[in-house]
This record gives sequence, C-alpha cells and structure tokens, in this order.
Amino acid sequence: MQHVELFCTTSRLVFGVGAIQKLAKEIQRLGKKRILLISDKGLVTTGIVTSVDQQLQKAGYATALFDSVQADPRYETIDASLSALKKHKADVILGIGGGSPLDIAKVTSIMATNTGSVRNYFGIDLVPNPGLPVVLVPTTAGTGSEVTPIAILSDEKAKLKSGIVSPYLFPEVALLDPELTLGLPPAITAAAGMDAFIHALEAYTSINANPMTDLLAAEAISLLSANIRTAYANGRNLPARTAMLRGALLAGMSFANAGVTAVHAFAYPIGAEFHIPHGIANTIMLLPVLRFNLVANMARFAAIGRFMGLNAKEFTMREAAFATLTILKELAEDLNVPQRLSQYGIKEQHIPALAEDVMKVTRLLANNPRNVTLEDAKTIYREAL
Repeated sequence: MQHVELFCTTSRLVFGVGAIQKLAKEIQRLGKKRILLISDKGLVTTGIVTSVDQQLQKAGYATALFDSVQADPRYETIDASLSALKKHKADVILGIGGGSPLDIAKVTSIMATNTGSVRNYFGIDLVPNPGLPVVLVPTTAGTGSEVTPIAILSDEKAKLKSGIVSPYLFPEVALLDPELTLGLPPAITAAAGMDAFIHALEAYTSINANPMTDLLAAEAISLLSANIRTAYANGRNLPARTAMLRGALLAGMSFANAGVTAVHAFAYPIGAEFHIPHGIANTIMLLPVLRFNLVANMARFAAIGRFMGLNAKEFTMREAAFATLTILKELAEDLNVPQRLSQYGIKEQHIPALAEDVMKVTRLLANNPRNVTLEDAKTIYREAL
C-alpha cells in the first residue's frame, strides 16, 4: 500500500570533537544577545556549564542560568523556567545536559510565545505559535531530544508522563560534542545508551517506518550495539563515546519520524509512579514487549539481530528473531541494567492500575506493530515482574 512519507529534523547540526568551541558563533548566526542557559545542578558541578557560560560571556553575550531541572521534570518546572527567562529578558535559550534540560528548554521556548497552561499543549500539533530560538547541546548519548519535535513532562498528580508534539519544538541548532560525554558514570552511560538503542529498535519496528527512518535506525542499532559496552567499561574511550553520540542522534532522527512503540508506552506509567529512570524503565519492559510483538513482524526482528552482528545464515527467520531477543538480554546483563519490576518494589497488586494507565498512552500504542488490549497489558507487566 502506497502512502505519503514525511521526514523532518533539526535544520542545523554541528557534530564532532571540539564542536563546543563553535557554540558562540552558532548563536551569533541567530542574531540574539541575551541567553538563558537551562541545565541541572548535577551538570553544573562538573564544570561544563561554567565553561560554556564563560565562553559565551567572553563573546559578549549576556547570560543567566536556570539549573533547577530535575530528572523526569514536572510540568510545574516550566513556571520557574519562564520566570527566569522573563527576568533576564532572554531572546534565545540554550539547553545543555541530558533529555530533561533539553525538553525543558524546548517547552520554555514555546511557552514564552503561547498563552495559558502548558497542559493545554499536551498532544499533537496543539501549539499555535513558534517559540523563541533554541540551541541544544546534549551531554548524554540517550534521548535524541536535540532532533525531535517532542518534549515529555511528568504529571505527579495523575502519575503519568505526557508529551507535547509540535514542529515548533525542533531547535534552531543542535551541537553535539563527544568530549562532553566523557565524564558520564557507567550506570548513566548504560541507561542512556539503552534508551537510545530502544529508540532505534522501536523506530525500525513501528508501523510508520519508512526507507529513510529504516536507514537511520539500522545504522543507529549497529553503532550503539557495537560501542555501548566499551563506553560503559571505559568511559574515557573517545571513539566509543563518539559512536554512541552519533548513534543516539541517528536514533532520535529516526523515531522523531517513525515514532516509538509499546516499550516506551509501558515504560511511562512505571517511570511516572515509581520514579524508575527512563532508560532503565525501557530496558525492563523491552523483552516482555518484544516477545509479544515478535509474531507481528518476524522479519524486522531478525534484521535487528543482523544489525547487531548476529550470523544468521543457518537460521530460519523465526530462529533469527528469537536469537535477537537472546542478544538483547545479554546486552542488558553485560551493562548491569535492571530487568525486573520487582527490583523497584512493584508487585502483582500494582499491575491492574499500571495496565489501565498504559492503555491511555494511545499516541505510542498506535505505532505498535501488534494491537495491545488491556488483558495483554496485564500479561506483559506480569512477565516483567
């Protein structure tokens, strides 16, 4: 069946070792002078934010810092970031850090030019006006937020994560420097890397996949699976860090267009209610969801194994698909990433409510290669216990 394909991404990408030295010139291209830096206190302690701030001030920019972003940021954080933006009279936003600061930077941008509550914009294409210019600098190889039109915020009261999807969330510039990722601890390297890997895997198996997203996803799967163990074991290995950052970028470009599927959908409720870090939540749900999805498109799952180096010449398609699951389980084990919900205190009694919540994540479930019912959701969560 023929269908029209649409591919969108960030219009300007700057990638490479030492790229951070180009930051002031990239902002100069935008013709702006007052910068709000959005980051988190953990990254500030590394000295990276201070170094960037000094570079910008030396170039003549007026800067202010908002560093109150927390992991899985709540939508209320936007009130505080907007207040900082208005106080500084900023005309451009620089987000630097992992996915949380980048998402807050993107949402702060659109809320500076749109009225009402941020909750009004949860959903697809509900943002009426473009935001302020945004430059994003990722310091983890994970979310790919620098090339997606998506931002995820937590709703503590509803115990849900909700997404804003709008082309106005693409930044003007994404600048990626592998050297900024060298200091990541092994656990964060593993969790972020698995998040990026799952982005690519789900984009490849989404019902919205197309030849362009397939190319990006396949290369991302190959890069990430070949380098994540090295980056985890030896975080100062610059070639591995470079490959990981490029892989996360390509994965982000792919899923921004094809969408992620049920793995992310099932991860959202457990992340929101039990505060499981996003990459870990995805890893826990990976195998249970894939076992459920496998029958829907065995050829695609077999291909993922080949992208990861599986020699499947003697395998049937079914054997190769199941062998891919084994490879994925071994990858999570090698990275010491938790794989059971029970490790976070989740019990049988929690499953009915979690299943109800995941069925509300219709934006992602709509991309899944196999239809998910409420009873299916309960079974999948039980398998992850």
